[in-house]
Amino acid sequence: MTVFQIGEAADLLGVSPDTVRRWVDAGRLTATRDEHGHRTIDGVELAAYVSGQGGDPNGRAEASSARNRLRGIVTAVVKDTVMAQVDIQAGPFRLVSLMSREAVDELDLQVGSVAVAVIKSTTVVVERSTPTVAHRGRTTT
Repeated sequence: MTVFQIGEAADLLGVSPDTVRRWVDAGRLTATRDEHGHRTIDGVELAAYVSGQGGDPNGRAEASSARNRLRGIVTAVVKDTVMAQVDIQAGPFRLVSLMSREAVDELDLQVGSVAVAVIKSTTVVVERSTPTVAHRGRTTT
Protein backbone atom coordinates (compact mmCIF):
# COMPACT_ATOMS: atom_id res chain seq x y z
CA MET A 1 0.00 0.00 0.00
CA THR A 2 1.39 3.41 -0.99
CA VAL A 3 0.99 6.25 1.49
CA PHE A 4 2.00 9.86 1.09
CA GLN A 5 3.02 12.39 3.67
CA ILE A 6 1.36 15.80 3.45
CA GLY A 7 4.30 17.38 1.58
CA GLU A 8 4.44 14.56 -0.96
CA ALA A 9 0.69 14.80 -1.62
CA ALA A 10 1.05 18.57 -2.02
CA ASP A 11 3.86 18.11 -4.57
CA LEU A 12 1.73 15.67 -6.58
CA LEU A 13 -1.28 17.98 -6.54
CA GLY A 14 0.66 21.18 -7.24
CA VAL A 15 -0.53 22.90 -4.07
CA SER A 16 1.08 23.87 -0.78
CA PRO A 17 1.28 21.51 2.21
CA ASP A 18 -0.92 23.97 4.12
CA THR A 19 -3.63 23.56 1.47
CA VAL A 20 -3.54 19.77 1.86
CA ARG A 21 -3.72 20.15 5.66
CA ARG A 22 -6.78 22.40 5.28
CA TRP A 23 -8.43 19.82 3.02
CA VAL A 24 -7.76 17.12 5.64
CA ASP A 25 -9.07 19.36 8.44
CA ALA A 26 -12.20 20.10 6.40
CA GLY A 27 -12.80 16.39 5.75
CA ARG A 28 -12.17 16.58 2.00
CA LEU A 29 -9.25 14.12 2.37
CA THR A 30 -8.77 11.42 4.98
CA ALA A 31 -5.43 11.21 6.75
CA THR A 32 -4.07 8.93 9.43
CA ARG A 33 -1.03 9.30 11.67
CA ASP A 34 2.11 7.22 11.12
CA GLU A 35 4.32 5.85 13.89
CA HIS A 36 6.03 9.25 14.16
CA GLY A 37 2.78 11.17 14.48
CA HIS A 38 2.93 12.59 10.92
CA ARG A 39 -0.26 12.71 8.91
CA THR A 40 -0.30 10.39 5.90
CA ILE A 41 -2.78 9.94 3.08
CA ASP A 42 -3.47 6.57 1.51
CA GLY A 43 -2.58 6.46 -2.19
CA VAL A 44 -6.00 5.07 -3.16
CA GLU A 45 -7.70 7.86 -1.19
CA LEU A 46 -5.53 10.49 -2.89
CA ALA A 47 -6.24 9.02 -6.34
CA ALA A 48 -9.99 9.04 -5.67
CA TYR A 49 -9.85 12.66 -4.53
CA VAL A 50 -7.87 13.76 -7.60
CA SER A 51 -10.23 11.87 -9.93
CA GLY A 52 -13.21 13.63 -8.37
CA GLN A 53 -11.59 17.01 -8.98
CA GLY A 54 -10.96 16.39 -12.69
CA GLY A 55 -12.78 17.91 -15.60
CA ASP A 56 -12.53 20.87 -17.88
CA PRO A 57 -11.46 24.07 -16.12
CA ASN A 58 -13.89 26.01 -18.31
CA GLY A 59 -16.83 23.64 -17.97
CA ARG A 60 -16.81 22.74 -21.69
CA ALA A 61 -15.54 19.15 -21.66
CA GLU A 62 -18.63 17.84 -23.45
CA ALA A 63 -17.88 20.07 -26.46
CA SER A 64 -14.62 18.25 -27.21
CA SER A 65 -13.28 14.71 -27.23
CA ALA A 66 -10.03 15.94 -25.64
CA ARG A 67 -10.06 15.37 -21.89
CA ASN A 68 -6.57 16.57 -21.04
CA ARG A 69 -6.94 20.26 -20.32
CA LEU A 70 -4.39 22.27 -18.34
CA ARG A 71 -5.15 25.88 -17.44
CA GLY A 72 -2.13 28.10 -17.02
CA ILE A 73 -0.43 31.37 -17.74
CA VAL A 74 1.44 32.23 -20.94
CA THR A 75 5.10 32.80 -20.06
CA ALA A 76 6.59 33.30 -23.53
CA VAL A 77 5.48 33.95 -27.11
CA VAL A 78 7.98 33.81 -29.97
CA LYS A 79 6.62 34.59 -33.44
CA ASP A 80 8.15 34.58 -36.90
CA THR A 81 6.37 35.26 -40.17
CA VAL A 82 4.53 31.93 -40.32
CA MET A 83 4.86 30.03 -37.01
CA ALA A 84 4.89 30.77 -33.30
CA GLN A 85 5.98 29.10 -30.08
CA VAL A 86 3.84 29.60 -26.98
CA ASP A 87 5.04 28.53 -23.53
CA ILE A 88 2.43 27.94 -20.82
CA GLN A 89 3.11 27.27 -17.14
CA ALA A 90 0.25 25.16 -15.74
CA GLY A 91 1.02 24.51 -12.10
CA PRO A 92 4.36 22.71 -12.02
CA PHE A 93 4.14 21.84 -15.72
CA ARG A 94 5.73 23.76 -18.60
CA LEU A 95 3.93 23.20 -21.88
CA VAL A 96 5.28 24.31 -25.25
CA SER A 97 2.99 24.62 -28.25
CA LEU A 98 4.06 25.25 -31.83
CA MET A 99 1.25 26.76 -33.85
CA SER A 100 0.61 29.16 -36.67
CA ARG A 101 1.28 32.83 -36.08
CA GLU A 102 -2.24 33.47 -37.35
CA ALA A 103 -3.69 31.34 -34.51
CA VAL A 104 -1.63 33.18 -31.89
CA ASP A 105 -2.78 36.53 -33.27
CA GLU A 106 -6.45 35.44 -33.41
CA LEU A 107 -6.30 34.20 -29.80
CA ASP A 108 -4.41 37.35 -28.80
CA LEU A 109 -1.95 35.26 -26.80
CA GLN A 110 0.51 37.42 -24.90
CA VAL A 111 2.80 36.93 -21.92
CA GLY A 112 0.53 37.05 -18.88
CA SER A 113 -2.58 35.77 -20.70
CA VAL A 114 -4.50 32.88 -19.19
CA ALA A 115 -4.78 29.96 -21.60
CA VAL A 116 -5.97 26.37 -21.57
CA ALA A 117 -3.71 23.78 -23.19
CA VAL A 118 -5.87 21.05 -24.70
CA ILE A 119 -3.89 17.88 -25.29
CA LYS A 120 -5.08 15.15 -27.62
CA SER A 121 -2.43 12.61 -28.43
CA THR A 122 -2.30 9.17 -29.97
CA THR A 123 0.74 8.27 -27.87
CA VAL A 124 1.19 8.83 -24.16
CA VAL A 125 4.23 7.34 -22.45
CA VAL A 126 3.73 6.53 -18.76
CA GLU A 127 6.70 5.98 -16.47
CA ARG A 128 6.54 4.84 -12.89
CA SER A 129 8.07 7.43 -10.63
CA THR A 130 9.88 6.75 -7.40
CA PRO A 131 9.57 9.31 -4.61
CA THR A 132 12.46 11.71 -4.34
CA VAL A 133 11.18 13.69 -1.38
CA ALA A 134 13.23 12.92 1.72
CA HIS A 135 11.62 13.47 5.10
CA ARG A 136 13.78 13.58 8.21
CA GLY A 137 16.58 11.58 6.65
CA ARG A 138 14.42 8.94 5.00
CA THR A 139 12.72 8.56 1.67
CA THR A 140 9.25 7.04 1.61
CA THR A 141 7.81 4.78 -1.05
